[in-house]
Amino acid sequence: MIEVKNLVKRFGSKYAVDDISFSIGKGEIVGFLGPNGAGKSTTMNIITGYMSSTLGTAEVGGINILEAPIEAKKLIGYLPEQPPLYLDMTVREYLNFVYDLKGCRLNRKKHLEEICRVVKITDDYNKNRLIKNLSKGYKQRVGIAQALVGNPAVIILDEPTVGLDPKEIIEIRSLIRTLGEAHTVILSTHILSEVQAVCDRILIINSGKLIADEKTESIINMLEGTRRLSARICGPQREILHELRALPEITRAEAIGERENDSFLYAIESSSGVDIRKSLFFMLAKNNWPLIGLEAEGTNLEDIFISLVDKKAQTPAKTREIPQFDIKLPEFESKEEND
Repeated sequence: MIEVKNLVKRFGSKYAVDDISFSIGKGEIVGFLGPNGAGKSTTMNIITGYMSSTLGTAEVGGINILEAPIEAKKLIGYLPEQPPLYLDMTVREYLNFVYDLKGCRLNRKKHLEEICRVVKITDDYNKNRLIKNLSKGYKQRVGIAQALVGNPAVIILDEPTVGLDPKEIIEIRSLIRTLGEAHTVILSTHILSEVQAVCDRILIINSGKLIADEKTESIINMLEGTRRLSARICGPQREILHELRALPEITRAEAIGERENDSFLYAIESSSGVDIRKSLFFMLAKNNWPLIGLEAEGTNLEDIFISLVDKKAQTPAKTREIPQFDIKLPEFESKEEND
């Protein structure tokens, strides 16, 4: 449904988007994840035709967004980070305005009523209120409603839950999952829990480069990091730490927290994929140090994100040559030579 090939966007010598490629199929809910300033919104603006690219192509439904922008935009519903709302209109007036603006040919009343049902603005009271008097959450719903007018195949949401309270966030997440039943959805955000809650697939961008593209359930396998355990052990702290650090499978061991009776809590890390529980058990049994608590700390999306971003930051940036345009100016004879 969406095909991005070798996309580049340069502002002077700064590469906001640096040669990224990806494709998104029909019906997928894809999280576009990255820190602030990573290039997420720039990429979204290029896909929606709001901004042109320096190099590369973006296609929606097989239509190049630059070659046939009107036809491509008919397939896109877009909610930018700041919803494009007219605050002095009522919800009903605004949705009718967007309907006319998009040249929608669906049955007006039935179509707009269905949209209001999907975004859960069904009572006449809220439909007839001025948008400026709505809560932040309801304004976001109206913003999503305008994106749905015309029943586009692709819905692009840029930071849809910023500034919402926890209840509103849960409601918007539920709405996004509902949209995924009938649309291809791209959710651009830097909130990791958002992606984990609603997305089938994750794209991670950092410094303009795509550094990960995986299914949500399998992306955890990308982490070349550590396995963490927390263990509560009875015995002399200094000796226990010495023995823990002597085990070849353990990459890090630290005492954390205060003494509880005759025990301390220890944070233990090993290389990814290495199970240290047996070695730990035999070492403690040999020294007669009771193990009274052991808990595995699962790697989550936050760990993966930080690991990937840090790993990218440690990679030396390649020197890039900015294309130069060879412009020859006409030569003029000097006045003295003419004289």
